[in-house]
Amino acid sequence: MSRQQAAFDLVVVGSGPAGQQAAMTAAQAGRTVALVERKPRLGGVGLHTGTIPSKALREAAYAVAVAGRSGMRQALEVGVRRPHAMLLDAIRKKEDVINQQESVLLNRLMKSGVALIPGEASFLDPHTLEVCAPNGERRRLQAASVVLATGSRPRRPRQVPFDRVSVHDSTSILRMTRLPHRLLVVGGGVIACEFASIYAALGVEVTMIDHHRRLLSWLSEDMVAALSEAMAAMGVGFRMERAVVEIRRDGGRVAALLDDGSEEEGDCLLYAMGRMPNIESLKVARAGIVLDDHGWIAVDDHFRTSVPHIYAVGDLIGKPALASAALEQGRVAACHALGDVRAGTLSELPMAIYTIPEVSSIGETEEELRAEGVDFVTGYGRYSESARGKIIGDYRGMVKLNVARADRRLLGVHIVGESAGELIHIGQLVRSYHGVVDDLVRNVFNYPTLAECYRLAALDCLARL
Repeated sequence: MSRQQAAFDLVVVGSGPAGQQAAMTAAQAGRTVALVERKPRLGGVGLHTGTIPSKALREAAYAVAVAGRSGMRQALEVGVRRPHAMLLDAIRKKEDVINQQESVLLNRLMKSGVALIPGEASFLDPHTLEVCAPNGERRRLQAASVVLATGSRPRRPRQVPFDRVSVHDSTSILRMTRLPHRLLVVGGGVIACEFASIYAALGVEVTMIDHHRRLLSWLSEDMVAALSEAMAAMGVGFRMERAVVEIRRDGGRVAALLDDGSEEEGDCLLYAMGRMPNIESLKVARAGIVLDDHGWIAVDDHFRTSVPHIYAVGDLIGKPALASAALEQGRVAACHALGDVRAGTLSELPMAIYTIPEVSSIGETEEELRAEGVDFVTGYGRYSESARGKIIGDYRGMVKLNVARADRRLLGVHIVGESAGELIHIGQLVRSYHGVVDDLVRNVFNYPTLAECYRLAALDCLARL
C-alpha cells in the first residue's frame, strides 16, 4: 500500500484511558495497531482536562480542609494567608503530573509497537477511516476491527453565556489562576459536587443550584446526607429543587435567575449539567453505527456497536463515565475484537466521587434492594468509633454494609469519609468471591486504621441478623 494508505488489525480512535488500554492490549497480543489522536498531546480528557487536573487541585484544597479539621490551620500559613499562591502551586503540580504521565504513556505505547497517528479520524465505510493530519494531509486506514474511544465534553447550551472568565464549564474552570470570592455551581452531579467542595475548602463562598431534591440522587440517601452536612460545614449553600432560567453577565459579576423569581449572584459560575459525546467528526452514519435515544453510541456487553467489528468504549457510550471503567472497557473490547471471547464482560465496578470528603460505593443501595423485595440488614462502622477516625478528626465518615439475611452475602458497600475511594476495594474483593459478612469479622486489620470500620459494620450486621 502507499504511504497514504495502510492496513491494521485494529485501529483505535482516541488516546484516553479506554483507547490506550485497547491499543496496548491488542499490540501486546502481536497484532498491528494504529492509535489516532486529534489533540496535540496524548492522554485524552482524563489526563489533560478531567480526572488528573481536578484531583491535583483537590489535593491542595484537601490539605487546607485537613488542617482545619485537625485544629492546625494556623500552622498552614500557605493555605490560610496565601490561598491564591496555593492555587498556583496546585496548577504547577498539575502540569508536572500531566507531563510525567504523558511521558509514561508515550513510552508504553512505543514499547508495545503501537503506530501513533496524529489527526482527526472519520469513517468512509465500515472498514475504512480517513485521518486528516494537523498539516492538512489526508491518509486512509484499513481496519479489520475498530475501537472508538473519543470521549466526551461538557454540555454547553447556547443560552448559557460561557466566556471562560466569569462563566465556566468543567474544563475552563481548571485554568483559573485567581480564586473568586463567591462561586455559583449549577448542577448536583459528580462534577458539580467535586468542584463545589474543592473551592469551598479553599475558602471560596459556594452556592449550589440544582433542580433535584438532593445531590447525587442515585446514591444511598444517608451517604449523600453525610456529604451534604460536611459541605455545609465548609460553607457551601444549597438551592435545591430550583431551576436556573437565565444566566446573566454584568461586568465582573454573574447572576443566575431561578424559577421562583429569586436571584443568586457571584464572581463566577460553573455550569456542570452533563456531558456530550465527541461523535460528530467520526461520521458514524457512514459505518452504519446506531446511537441510543440520548445520542451516545449503543453497545452490547462486549462493547460492540451495531456493526460487529466496530467497538465503542469510555465516555462515548455514556455512563458510568469513570476512568477505571474505561480502562477495563478498552481491554475487554480489544480482547473480543481479537477473538478472545473469554475476556468477560463488566458486571460490577466500584465508584468513587472525589469530593471533600470522598464517597465510594459498590453493589446495591437499600432503596434498590427494597424495590427488588430482598430481605437484608444494614450495618454501620462509623469513623468516630475507630481510633484512627478520632486521630484524624473525621467524625462524619462511615462504612455501611448491606447484607442478605438468607445467606449473609455482601450485597452492597457504601463509604463516605477520608480514603473512601481506597477503602472500597476491600468490599469489592469480598464481593468478587461471593464472600459473607463473617469474613470481615474474622479478618485481621492493622490498628489503628479506618479499615477497622469494616469489622465494626460487620458486627453491627451480625447483631441485626
